[in-house]
Amino acid sequence: MAGMGILIDYEWCTGCHTCETACQMEHGLPVGQFGIKLAQVGPYEYAPGTWQLAYVPVPTDQCDCCAERLARGKMPTCQHHCQAQCIEVGPIEELASRVGAKRKQVLYNR
Repeated sequence: MAGMGILIDYEWCTGCHTCETACQMEHGLPVGQFGIKLAQVGPYEYAPGTWQLAYVPVPTDQCDCCAERLARGKMPTCQHHCQAQCIEVGPIEELASRVGAKRKQVLYNR
């Protein structure tokens, strides 16, 4: 879908995998395929006694920003089911204007 983007606020993402599961079920994707997939970061120790372990959502090439849901006036399933409300799908220009407002954000251009 031209002109659409996905803004993810990693500061609030809990790594719960709900977006991943909701997307897979919404689109009937087989096991091992995803429209959005959580990637594991760590575990590793980056300072004495300080560890990094996180799961961060990353849209894949199979993501179509839930074009059918949007056409019906519904919210994309990853955004709808995100428990932390840290995923937003919308016009890339609108989302780009908000990048940098928070510390840990990423914008994907779909």
